[in-house]
Amino acid sequence: MCCIIVGKTIEYKFGLLLMHIYNFFFLNILPARLPEELCKLKKLETLHLSGNQISQLPADFGQLSALKTLNLSGNQLRAIPSQLCTLRHLDVVDLSKNKIQAIPDEVLGVQAIEINLNQNQISQISVQISHCPRLKVLRLEENCLELSMLPQSILSDSQISLLAVEGNLFEIKKLRDLEGYEKYMERFTATRKKFV
Repeated sequence: MCCIIVGKTIEYKFGLLLMHIYNFFFLNILPARLPEELCKLKKLETLHLSGNQISQLPADFGQLSALKTLNLSGNQLRAIPSQLCTLRHLDVVDLSKNKIQAIPDEVLGVQAIEINLNQNQISQISVQISHCPRLKVLRLEENCLELSMLPQSILSDSQISLLAVEGNLFEIKKLRDLEGYEKYMERFTATRKKFV
């Protein structure tokens, strides 16, 4: 197994973990299972696991309590991993290019500021996503969403200030007709003004 730790390539054997690792990048995981020992990296802040065949996370993955950035794009996940709900410092999670079909009620526990679910197979979204306390950016481009499956509370009652839904099963201009669109645009505009 080959890893990159803080920019250096090393040969890595689990069981000989350094507990002060902050950035960790896996390459070519075979078989497509993460070792349980990975979950012992308590100070890990960044984890890139893109482009592997990962279909599930270890049960103890939620013990990565310092994790801020998680990239699981290009894997074989069929659902949003429930372990993400226990990661209280998670800022960005990239689950793009997987096989996720729905956003379940449990998403309420996810503390991320940005969730990227582009290029999945999502056709259902729980209204609970509107209640994610820190969620500001939700990327749902190129999925299987009908406009009727997009909860209006995302527009009217959430903290989401960037909702990316291009490439789904509806014309993007029809989003403007939904109740709550004006409230969403106020958040969107206020956020853009901060960066200009």
